[in-house]
Amino acid sequence: MKRIGIIGVGEIGRAIVMGLRHGEEAGPEVLLSPRGARTAAELADRYEDVRVCADNQEVVDGSDLVIVALRRQDWRAALAGLEVPGDRIVVNVIPGVGTEELRRVLATDATVTHAIPLPPIRERRSVTVVHPSHPDVDAFFERLGGALPVADEAALNVLSALTSTLTTHYAFLTTLVSWAADQGVPAEDADRFVRGVFQEVGRSLGDGAHSLERLAADHETPGGSNERIRTTWFDQANSDALRTALDGLVTDLHAGHR
Repeated sequence: MKRIGIIGVGEIGRAIVMGLRHGEEAGPEVLLSPRGARTAAELADRYEDVRVCADNQEVVDGSDLVIVALRRQDWRAALAGLEVPGDRIVVNVIPGVGTEELRRVLATDATVTHAIPLPPIRERRSVTVVHPSHPDVDAFFERLGGALPVADEAALNVLSALTSTLTTHYAFLTTLVSWAADQGVPAEDADRFVRGVFQEVGRSLGDGAHSLERLAADHETPGGSNERIRTTWFDQANSDALRTALDGLVTDLHAGHR
């Protein structure tokens, strides 16, 4: 791909640009829409061959692959009147907006795929779910940390729902720090300690040779303190509540793809 266009330069748009420029490897030219003007201008100032276009149509006209990274609540208005030639490749990264729905709004015969890039893509440390698989799109995300093509949009929605647990993880860590502070430990000390503990958890996840169950078992002694917290706090009722919340979210995501 010689030119990449990004319509909607928010957190994900920024992360994609940073990922393309990560390391010493020269990246493709990147055309940015004026939406998210401050972020787009910062990226254009920071990186060579990254420039801000006058409007979304200029992004499409100058790009081989166009990434649509708009917010769910205003994507229709932002794309109104946009003309997308049939030889473009469009990558939809709007949560809850299906491929065919986006194609109808764009009224295009262009190839349209759906992907779920995450912020760590900026350092090429995140696998991106893609559907349907397309050689150019898969290769694009392989370059940015890996592509995971899935069979259908139902599977894509399930994996998308999982990404919605990220802030819950941070809230869990915040609660640990708050509890330690309530026990008299200085908050800054508790924060530093909790970060260190869970950074090691993150590193262990990089070992794909061990299942998640195995990793948990390796950190847990029968009758020990880890087992005690897991079985008394994250009990079946809490597990069921988490599943119920995810069920509701994925139902809403499926509805958005009809």
